[in-house]
Amino acid sequence: MNRLVFFILLSITTVEAIAQAPSVLKSPDGSVQFRLSVTVDGALHYDVSFQQKEVMKGSALGLEGWQNGLRLKAVRAASKDDLWKPVYGERNRIRDRYRALFFTFMKNAGSNESMQIEVRAYNEGVAFRYSFPGGSSGTNEITISKDLTEFSLPADTKAWFTNRAQGSYQLLSLDKWPDEAERPLTLKLPNGLYASLAEAEVVDYCRTKFVLHPSKPNTIACAMYDKVVLATPFATPWRVIMLAAKPTQLLQNNDLLLNLNPPCAIRNTGWIKPGKVIREMSLSTKGAKDVVDFAVKRHLQYIHFDAGWYGYEEDAAADATRVNVDPRRNPVNDLDLQEVIRYAKQKGIGVFLYLNKKALQRQLDEVLPLYEKWGIAGIKFGFVNVGSFTWTKWLHDAVKKCAQHHLMVDIHDEYRPTGFSRTYPNLLTQEGIRGNEEMPDATHNTVLPFTRFLCGPADYTICYYHRPELKKRLAETQNKKVLKTTSVHQMALSVVYYSPLQFMYWYDKPEDSQEEPELEFFDRVPTVWDDTKVLDGEIGQYISVARKSNNEWFVGSITNNDARDLKINCSFLTPGRKYKATIYYDDPASPVRTKVSMKQMTVDASTVLNGRLLPSGGEAIWLRPVN
Repeated sequence: MNRLVFFILLSITTVEAIAQAPSVLKSPDGSVQFRLSVTVDGALHYDVSFQQKEVMKGSALGLEGWQNGLRLKAVRAASKDDLWKPVYGERNRIRDRYRALFFTFMKNAGSNESMQIEVRAYNEGVAFRYSFPGGSSGTNEITISKDLTEFSLPADTKAWFTNRAQGSYQLLSLDKWPDEAERPLTLKLPNGLYASLAEAEVVDYCRTKFVLHPSKPNTIACAMYDKVVLATPFATPWRVIMLAAKPTQLLQNNDLLLNLNPPCAIRNTGWIKPGKVIREMSLSTKGAKDVVDFAVKRHLQYIHFDAGWYGYEEDAAADATRVNVDPRRNPVNDLDLQEVIRYAKQKGIGVFLYLNKKALQRQLDEVLPLYEKWGIAGIKFGFVNVGSFTWTKWLHDAVKKCAQHHLMVDIHDEYRPTGFSRTYPNLLTQEGIRGNEEMPDATHNTVLPFTRFLCGPADYTICYYHRPELKKRLAETQNKKVLKTTSVHQMALSVVYYSPLQFMYWYDKPEDSQEEPELEFFDRVPTVWDDTKVLDGEIGQYISVARKSNNEWFVGSITNNDARDLKINCSFLTPGRKYKATIYYDDPASPVRTKVSMKQMTVDASTVLNGRLLPSGGEAIWLRPVN
């Protein structure tokens, strides 16, 4: 049963009182503690501990214009324990459980201006935001130029740093960073704890990255993209501190960002259908029908027409209301899109279309009703502007407009999620990741689950045949678009990496496939789940994830550039029930050209499976109940 309890604490009216006795907020299980104090000159500071170990110490709170001279007027407390059902997700029930404090501050003794800080303590971490209720005279406009929130960490803390959403990661100490750090920013503390700094509900605001404080050692500060001007009442995005004793717990608890967003705003969500998708690259009628047939054979749900179907994507005059194939993609210009849509629909396959930001910005309101009339399933936004207050608002408004026309969305390039898909689940996925377009190595892939995937799903664009020994097209080899990982590593990514819209066979074409027997794993694996268990892992080393769909489980394990022995404890299975396990593994002795072998065995919850992972390799397991 849902439980929501609110209670009021005694108001505190003097700075001196709170300075002598800081307000303390603990998580429901008591493991997380947040303390807020006000100095004698009205400045705000907080500290955070986890499992009685220090995480943040003496860190400043505030916004420009609201950093000192503040008087605490009142404190209100609340708690919540709720279960909610997402439209889709990594699990079919999500628990939202926290304790909260609402601090109301007056700007000075003679002013009616007030600011509230809402703090929530979850068992999984801390989140807080600033809000402005507005004055007694009605709506006011407030400009925020700087977020003065700080994160003061113990000496010798290290961070997995990247300066852009599609960048690679470095493990750096908290000094001499080359640039601003992307969110989430995952940290390893010298006391053995792990933390990750993130944002949630960045919808009508600007993006905030992280920088080193210019004068305070071991302190991270906020770097807003630009100023924000909003009418009251409004609240800033959430600043989030995820906490864990082990790195696997960070990923296991990544529902925290969804909990910090409003519930679904779409009344009827039956048209939102996650699935697997393959890219159509020929931009021809015949080529598209061949891809549709491949999608049917391989149990995919969608095909996607990539850039070029309506002309050169960077041409400001390109018209996205009609087909006019870019001659660099197909000089014949023989794509009959309506015929392909009809053919695909007849075969039970949906169609996604790519739109570059130029067409989106110029023609959005024109193309959305048109695509709905055509029967298009969704749109992939390309090269959208991200970061600024203006474009952040525009982008999320565009997703809302797509929902009005029953269109799903995949946002590509530098956009990173902050939980908006809970409110508008037609936003299935987004890029914001260094994926197979750049062909990263296996070590990079073992960092991503503990960094990028903490904030939500990512369109990594899984490949399969694009390895040097399997490639047929010399020109592509010369273009260096080749995988640096094994076939089973890519297979396992479909479980390890969560994306409700999962691109498969990204650089591959139907003719690349030779009906390899292991493709049954790709055929069977879903993209959304009833439950998820992060079994084991270390950042930059390896990870194993088990995910459940109906009564079946799928397990994906990947290692970094090194070989590794792994043990898979099957205790996640239903006790007392036997399962048939099909195990897919890299095997240099395999007669199959992909060098993949398969074996089957019967297992139960007491089974421990031993796996030998080759360098840059992986292992995939499909488990289904016996009888």
